[in-house]
Amino acid sequence: MKLSAANFAWLAAVALLLQGCATASDSELASPPAPAVAQQQPVQRTGPALWKVADEDTTIYLFGTVHALPKDTEWYGGPIESALAGADELITEIPASAAQDPAAQQMVMSKALLPQGETLRDRLSDDDRASFEAALGTLGMPPAAFDPFEPWFAGMNLGVLPLMREGYSAESGVEAMIEKLAPAEAKRAGLESLDDQINLFDGLPEDSQIAFLMVAADNIDQIAPLMKRMITEWLEGDADGLAELMNQGLADPVLADALLYDRNARWADWIDARLDEPGTVFLAVGAGHLAGSRSVQDYLASRGLTVTRIQ
Repeated sequence: MKLSAANFAWLAAVALLLQGCATASDSELASPPAPAVAQQQPVQRTGPALWKVADEDTTIYLFGTVHALPKDTEWYGGPIESALAGADELITEIPASAAQDPAAQQMVMSKALLPQGETLRDRLSDDDRASFEAALGTLGMPPAAFDPFEPWFAGMNLGVLPLMREGYSAESGVEAMIEKLAPAEAKRAGLESLDDQINLFDGLPEDSQIAFLMVAADNIDQIAPLMKRMITEWLEGDADGLAELMNQGLADPVLADALLYDRNARWADWIDARLDEPGTVFLAVGAGHLAGSRSVQDYLASRGLTVTRIQ
């Protein structure tokens, strides 16, 4: 699979989704965690969830996205449309301009390739290798398909391929639509660079990379059904349900900190600092970052900031 900057954020989000495969099932949905950020008044769910944090001269909307959707999924309108239309600034995980960087593909591949002469399957145990090869067979791919690549890269792609077969694409995802619909004059920027996101995965210990890969391999048939359930929860504005599906399966603390909690804390710092400047910001990040315990909202609340859900 050719990996570009345009769909790297999608792959990174699938990394969180895959962890839900480790624990989620049709019959297993534990009671959702109590929200750490209280709403000032009841909110009627009419679509994907939207929050805001504000002071006298600054409003920052927080919107959880799904980086890839089936075509023709309807979600845009109401408070989300109004918030985006009034924004002076659009902030996403990585800047949209990164997708236009011709050097992006080369940068990704320089990190993803193993040293010459080494193979991915040689780094797996016998049991893991058998499960991995079986997953590739399910997708109609040869056993050596990902041999040149590091485990994190193989895991991300293995998680995405079943979704692509079901018609999901980054081009139909929320970020692509938001970018088109945001005011032309609104400033665009990212919380992270493409290089930041690549290094986040490439810097994981190999044990965590392999654990991530094997969640995808061991649950290859569950990825598409789980994504469908996640989108249903997202469209209904059920942040607690999303947390159950996406974040509660993060059993590897190294992976959980790197992919989710450390980033949530950094992004809360960014929001706190941004409140010192006037304006209206529409901040769109993967929905898993705005759901469950230690969400961005939780980190903001710990800084004494009031986060209000408006949809």
